[in-house]
Amino acid sequence: MPVALLAGSACPTLAHAVAEHLGIALDEAAVARFPDGELHVEVAPSLRGRDLFLLQSTSPPVETHLLELLLLADAARRSGTARLTAVVPYFGYARQDRRVRDGEAVGARVVADMLHGAGIERIVAVDLHSPTLEGVFSDPLEHVSAVPELAEALRDVPNGVIVAPDLGAARLADRYAEVLDLPTAVVHKTRVSGERVRVRRLTGEVAGRTPIIVDDMISTGATVEAALASVRAAGANAGAVVAATHGLLVGDAPARLARLDLARLVMTDTVAVPSAPGLPLHVRSVAPILASAIRRLAAA
Repeated sequence: MPVALLAGSACPTLAHAVAEHLGIALDEAAVARFPDGELHVEVAPSLRGRDLFLLQSTSPPVETHLLELLLLADAARRSGTARLTAVVPYFGYARQDRRVRDGEAVGARVVADMLHGAGIERIVAVDLHSPTLEGVFSDPLEHVSAVPELAEALRDVPNGVIVAPDLGAARLADRYAEVLDLPTAVVHKTRVSGERVRVRRLTGEVAGRTPIIVDDMISTGATVEAALASVRAAGANAGAVVAATHGLLVGDAPARLARLDLARLVMTDTVAVPSAPGLPLHVRSVAPILASAIRRLAAA
């Protein structure tokens, strides 16, 4: 069955890179808006009978990119694609995988049900916020990780210590520590609001070591800022490094991170890399990882 790769508008540079690694031409959809704001998409008839991989991150603006993904999936299915896989490098609503208080929606489950309803049969995602998120999908999920790729960019950090900026990132920190053979520390935080966090304590020894703060995503930068203040107060060296798969960098995050005097900020291209003057930004592409997953699934 011939393979096709179709891209939405969320991360076109990544889509072209994946197509190059696969050695195929990228099928691009026509995406437009009506005067009233409605999205309109159109795909080529050449998708009929093909094994289609639809690449679209649900990054900010999340609702726009999510709806575009759903419309593209429906258009492809109605055009007669033989099999439809959504490649979602960054999966929005991943943090809403359970109810914390009565009255909350489980946003991740709602989104997963919408993807299924649009005719998507499989999903490929990179470094989901929580491994337990797989339980919300009724369709098969291929969960791949950029941690080995990011870790390679951290091997030259002198006398490092892997720092989880909150308990949720502790398991992720262990994975980096195993690859790099480094000790770990965990910052225990309480989130005050969407842009403010408060550190309660620090577990682990960081004095005299260079902190490598790792997380699955950086949104506002508040968690990184609080974690860095905590480890510096505990005697960590200057020249901190931050690594995260998904660099959303919303709002004033670039300016906030620039004030932290980081030696390096390592991210991937799962979302469109924002303009961040003043930041020591290093971008590692997930294109080889996604291309490998697509080859594996196409051969199944």
